[in-house]
Amino acid sequence: MKPPVIVWFRRDLRLADHPALCAAAAHGGPIIPVFILDPQTEAIGAAAKWRLGLAVQSFTEALEAIGSKLILRRGPAQAVLEQLVQQTGAGAVFWSRAYDPDSKARDTAVKSNLRLAGIEAQSHPGFLLHEPWQVQTGTGGYYRVYTPFWNSVAKRDVAPALPALRALSYPDAWPESARLGDWSLGAQMNRGAAICAGYQRVGEQAALDRLDRFLDGPVQDYRQMRDFPAVPATSGLSENLTYGEISPRQIWHAGHRAMLQGAGGAEHFLKELVWREFAWSLMHHSPQMASQNWRPDWESFPWRGDSDDAEKWRRGMTGEPFVDAAMRQMYVSGTMHNRARMIVASYLTKHLMTDWRVGLDWFAQCLTDWDPAANAMGWQWVAGSGPDASPFFRVFNPSGQALKFDEEGAYSRTWIAESSRNPGPQALAYFGAVPRAWGLDPKRPYPMPMIDLAFGRARALEAYAQRNA
Repeated sequence: MKPPVIVWFRRDLRLADHPALCAAAAHGGPIIPVFILDPQTEAIGAAAKWRLGLAVQSFTEALEAIGSKLILRRGPAQAVLEQLVQQTGAGAVFWSRAYDPDSKARDTAVKSNLRLAGIEAQSHPGFLLHEPWQVQTGTGGYYRVYTPFWNSVAKRDVAPALPALRALSYPDAWPESARLGDWSLGAQMNRGAAICAGYQRVGEQAALDRLDRFLDGPVQDYRQMRDFPAVPATSGLSENLTYGEISPRQIWHAGHRAMLQGAGGAEHFLKELVWREFAWSLMHHSPQMASQNWRPDWESFPWRGDSDDAEKWRRGMTGEPFVDAAMRQMYVSGTMHNRARMIVASYLTKHLMTDWRVGLDWFAQCLTDWDPAANAMGWQWVAGSGPDASPFFRVFNPSGQALKFDEEGAYSRTWIAESSRNPGPQALAYFGAVPRAWGLDPKRPYPMPMIDLAFGRARALEAYAQRNA
């Protein structure tokens, strides 16, 4: 019998369309699935780490249903893998690639050290339609603007999704595994976890069901309705993509079939999937995007640092209903409508003149669909400091946006309790989720606006003009 193969799972917690797992099965020998809680993973934000724990639990159950097991270990990835190789006699370690700078550095070191020790180490395509180095400009560089990137990707063939594995060979004896509950991945969520849990759709089957539901109806009007946050017009798959509970290739092929069958919004849906792809291409080629202004000349811009104003923004207490509804939606549900993300980001970076990294860090703490590349590109796109950026003079007016995309106020009423005599459960849930130390009470009057919107816009444009003088 061949020696075992360790498959190191990260954000690829599924059985279908899994190149690393299929390669391990074809390699022969027992397969030992492993998930490692390494320092890099422990450092992610509170909501993302809690949701990751739910994904790991669901995947554990999926493996057990086909007669396998997920081994849980905690510690530096290199040391854990070396220990597992010694304990199991494994001859190979396979995994899916990651593309953020910290993961690439970790994985490169792991691969080098395993190979030096005589262990086969293979990385396989990860959570993208195409590897970032495959989509190039005519001169061999990478795309810095989305539309040409989309035009290039749209012409490329996407490999077929691999079938789900229904059985895995297993070792005679399993190595010791940690208990997921002992890791307390949701500890930082405090009392908010119980409320946020009701909004999660966890696991591979839930992701496939979501995709089917979307393609059975909402996709038809997706292009026209996707900007209205009170309308259930989007797929909700960002949460599942984050943890690899579904692959982008599965989504692409299903969406492409819908497009060929005449679904009106299917092509635009595919463009949004490729927007995520674009973000990861940029992060691969410009890793500084996660923490620095992508455009170096923005280093001199007079951003404000963290402040009491930013804290009011974080707590959904700005006095701007569209902004506050969005911030509360994120805190309660772990996600935020995409149109709302742009509006709250513009309000923070332009009306409040606050550094985009303040917002980026809060999103990283609160989003269960947190994606480091999409988060960084989104914030820099709105702030004006990033690639393919929205011009700085494009300042989203939250009042005007509300009139355009929430004319009847349904979104604001859903999430803001103080402005209603009989607030609904979602609006009240916010006060049960936030820390008691914030001292928020739905019976108190809704706050007055922090800043006159015209003044805030003029101040931001003046700062931009002075910078370019």
